[in-house]
Amino acid sequence: MENLHADEFLPLFEEKGAKLNIIDVRTPMEYNSGHIPGAKMIDIMDPGFTDQIEALPKDQTYYVVCRSGNRSASACRYMDAQGFARTINIDGGMMDWAGEMEG
Repeated sequence: MENLHADEFLPLFEEKGAKLNIIDVRTPMEYNSGHIPGAKMIDIMDPGFTDQIEALPKDQTYYVVCRSGNRSASACRYMDAQGFARTINIDGGMMDWAGEMEG
């Protein structure tokens, strides 16, 4: 797992956008209140989380986000243990992403 702060992720997102594999591990209510465009919601609290994650191709890079960076770090650790090639935790999560988008 690598960590990339939201302010460092923003320029990458602006350059590559839809080409990035972004996973939002928040709840549906959190996701629906605002998310990174193109992010796939896979709720880490959902009982089907592991099945949904394990259905993803393991040879790609995944950017994982939550509200603050804690749940996404847990998700990255799980993905790493399952043999995913590269996981990147968006440190600061949506709290910092929203601040970067406004500022």
